[in-house]
Amino acid sequence: MSAPARHAQTAPGEALKPGRVVAAHGRHCLVESPDGERGICHPRGKKNPVVVGDQVLWQASGDEGSIERVEPRRNLFYRQDELRTKSFAANLDQVLVLLAADPEFSERQLARALIAAEAEGISVLVVLNKHDLQPAFDRAWARLTPYRRMGVTVMPLSLQAEREHGLDALLEQLTGRVTLVLGPSGVGKSTLVNRLVPHASALTGEISRALNSGKHTTTSTTWYWTDDSRQTALIDSPGFQEFGLNHIEPMQLAHCMPDLRAALGQCRFYNCTHLHEPGCGVRAQVQGIGEAPGDDALPIDANRYRIYGELFDELSNKRSY
Repeated sequence: MSAPARHAQTAPGEALKPGRVVAAHGRHCLVESPDGERGICHPRGKKNPVVVGDQVLWQASGDEGSIERVEPRRNLFYRQDELRTKSFAANLDQVLVLLAADPEFSERQLARALIAAEAEGISVLVVLNKHDLQPAFDRAWARLTPYRRMGVTVMPLSLQAEREHGLDALLEQLTGRVTLVLGPSGVGKSTLVNRLVPHASALTGEISRALNSGKHTTTSTTWYWTDDSRQTALIDSPGFQEFGLNHIEPMQLAHCMPDLRAALGQCRFYNCTHLHEPGCGVRAQVQGIGEAPGDDALPIDANRYRIYGELFDELSNKRSY
C-alpha cells in the first residue's frame, strides 16, 4: 500500500465535509459529497497532491471550497512522462486493461500496467476486444497465453452491435467495484465507456467546462458512476499511460511478476538479479534459456523474461523524482 498522504493543518472548530475527488485539472478539482452533489475545490498549498479517487475533507468558501485533508490511500497509481513520475488515481479495486485484436498491442506496456497493479495489491482484468475480427483475434489471444497461465483473468469482448460478445460477463466483473479503465488508442475504450455510461460524453464536457472556466477541453482522468445507486464506478484515463515504476526497487521487480515470482527461492545466491548468475532458479525456467521446468513449475515466457531485463536496467538507472 502507498504511504498516507500528508494531512493539512486546520484550525480548531472548522467544519470539514467529506468528499471524493471525481475529476482534476491543474489546480482545480471536482469533489463529490456523499449525497452526490459536486463542487469545485482547490487543494490548499502550492503543491497539488490530490488525485481522482482520493477521499478528502474540504471546507466551503463561497461558491467553491478548499481541500484541507487527504485521507490515507488504500493504493496509488503512477504515470510517467519524459521528465517525471506523477500520481493520477487512488483507492482502486481493480484495473481493466483493454486491448484489441487490431492494432497489435505492446506487451511492454501491458507488463508495466500489471507490475504497477501488483506492486499496489490491485487485481487486473485484461480484456481483448474485437472478438469478431479473425484471424487477428486468435493471434492476439495466443499472445496472451503466458498471462492466462500465470493467473491473470483474460476475457474476450466484441462491441459490434450485431456481434456483441462478452459484455454481460464483463459487467459481472465490474459490478460493485471501482475500476480504472486503460487502453491504447484504437482499441474501443471510448465505445466501452459510452456503452457502460451512456451520458459519459456529456458529463465529460460539463466537467471540462467547469474546471477550465468555460474552455472545453478534456480532463485527464474522470470518475463515472455506472448505476444510480453509485455502487459501481469507472475511472477513465485517456490514452495508455506509461506507468511509472520508479518507486519499485530493481531487486523487488521479480516479486511483482507472478511467473518469475514462482521461481524465487531456488537461486544459488541470495542477491541474485536473475540476469546472469549461475545457478539461477528463474533463468532455469525461461523457455529457450534454461532446462525444462519441473512438474510443479511453469515455464517463463522468453518475451516476459526479456521485458524483465529491460525494466531491471531501467530501474537500476532511474532518475530521482
